[in-house]
Amino acid sequence: MESTESRVTMDEITALAKRRGFIFPSSEIYGGIGGFFDYGPLGSILKRNVKNAWWREMVELRDDVVGFDSSIVMHPSTWIASGHVAAFHDKLVDCRNCKHRFRADHLASLEKCPDCGMSGTLTEPRNFNLMMQTQVGAMEDAESVAYLRPETAQGIFVNFKNIYQSARKKPPFGIAQIGKSFRNEITPRYFTFRQREFEQAELEYFVPDDGNDLRAYEAWVVARKKWYSDYGVREDRLRFYELTADERPHYARAGTDVEYLFPWGWGELESIAHRGTYDLDAHMKLSGKDLTFFDEASKSKYTPILIESSAGMDRTTLTMLIDAYASESLVDEQGKESKRVVLRFHPKIAPVQVGVFPLARNKPELVERARSIEAALRPAFRTQYDEGNVGQLYRRQDEIGTPACIMVDFEGMADGTVTVRDRDSMTQERIGVDALAGFLASRLG
Repeated sequence: MESTESRVTMDEITALAKRRGFIFPSSEIYGGIGGFFDYGPLGSILKRNVKNAWWREMVELRDDVVGFDSSIVMHPSTWIASGHVAAFHDKLVDCRNCKHRFRADHLASLEKCPDCGMSGTLTEPRNFNLMMQTQVGAMEDAESVAYLRPETAQGIFVNFKNIYQSARKKPPFGIAQIGKSFRNEITPRYFTFRQREFEQAELEYFVPDDGNDLRAYEAWVVARKKWYSDYGVREDRLRFYELTADERPHYARAGTDVEYLFPWGWGELESIAHRGTYDLDAHMKLSGKDLTFFDEASKSKYTPILIESSAGMDRTTLTMLIDAYASESLVDEQGKESKRVVLRFHPKIAPVQVGVFPLARNKPELVERARSIEAALRPAFRTQYDEGNVGQLYRRQDEIGTPACIMVDFEGMADGTVTVRDRDSMTQERIGVDALAGFLASRLG
């Protein structure tokens, strides 16, 4: 059977995401709320699998990285020290005619509104702080103002000394966490790519000032390239863009942006940066507290150099969804044409790894055998039982990215076998039920 494949559009992705339970607009029955999304039954598993894959590689498989989970609301001085209060702004422009709002850097010109077409109706650009405010305590006044964190990294910096002392670590070592962040984006867009509530996975890797800091930075760039490759992201849609000196912050010695070719163009997934001692220095200066590392061997203390990897988990999940998507035109041996939509997820992140169903739903013996097989496989794999028309069952599992499907038929009832269909090749093999778990483990591991 031959196939041809075309590139996906965002309309196709958003339609599939809602239809199959990956991602829904938040509060949709009330008209939704811009920049917020809910993950459905399949999407919540997919996103969790992406986060688990990151955590597994960055924390569990290393002896030089520890985990951490900081609070969303922190002392307001945190954001003064980090520079977010003074400098975390976008330039905001309003149209006096249509009342629409824009980021100034997204406009080709400030002379004409891109939505209503009127000239001379745009306001002068003004600063708009992206942090979301909240109130802490019983009184709502200036003293009670706090912020929902715009990034997760600052929780690591202010706890640096607590963590290295309690974990008994010394540089080079890293601290990693995954958590919610909030940014009051002026123009959230591109589905879950630019949201107001999102999850970040950040690694802060602290190294001594011994001349090996750039080598550590380069090692993390290599490690992150390998991670995307291991999970099947297509090389021709992924690039590691090295920032120039003019593009980097003044304190950064090096920086790399990980970018993916989305349907609308290149977009950033992750940044890898050599940040020097800037972050710890800033918090020590404002707080007056010592966040240096004391080296017992040399009886001296120093401020470690920081290498940072910061990745958006919502963006990465969206990338996996887009990258896996294929709409194929199939031609069988008789020349008959058909179409199928398939998500070619890596087996480790696929929401469902094994689909199990009976050949006929009105045959109790087939249904009972299929359900017992699904239940037996469930502890080792992410499984789903389904029943219905055979062709529709396969298409439904293809569309949610299930790598393997098991069909229980009458022949198998007689000889103790089942038919296993591969998602990508659509080929089928007859496997003994006793050997099924091992067979699947070899294919999905």
